Amino acid sequence: MSDTSKQYDVVIAQCRELFSNKMKDYGAAWRILRLPSLTDQIFIKAQRIRGLQTLTESKIDEGQESEFIGIINYSLMALVQLDKGVVDQPDLNLEQALELYDHHASITKQLMMDKNHDYGEAWRDMRVSSLTDLILQKLLRVKQIEDNEGKTLVSEGLDANYQDMINYSVFAMIHLGDS
Repeated sequence: MSDTSKQYDVVIAQCRELFSNKMKDYGAAWRILRLPSLTDQIFIKAQRIRGLQTLTESKIDEGQESEFIGIINYSLMALVQLDKGVVDQPDLNLEQALELYDHHASITKQLMMDKNHDYGEAWRDMRVSSLTDLILQKLLRVKQIEDNEGKTLVSEGLDANYQDMINYSVFAMIHLGDS
């Protein structure tokens, strides 16, 4: 399982670097996005991945990896929004945003490690296409929870679903890196 931890860290470092560079380009403009907007951005990325997995030809020269990175970063943004709330104007500098990014990435990794222990790394025997389908299922669940104004009766909340999407995306990136 130590390999999983190291591989996870490599993927998150790659995502963090892109997040950091985009913060340098755009600042924290994403802080104005409401959760449904972030969910829709993640949905677009997941749909594109599914399309790439089923189409024989792609018109845009970007593969699944960049879309999985997008899912990870948008999901981490959503976790920050859940934690801090939506604002009318960007309110974070690079250092603050990276601190929040790291905080939520760390919590999400710990969740993965706990589940990975209990499930015996079952994800290693899964297909990337199955991970994509699970992300899409989580997105539909998130949309329903959002439509229910964040209320659930017996189900996990928004944060757990975003964390699962991050972890499934990291697993997919690890698989894609192994192939």
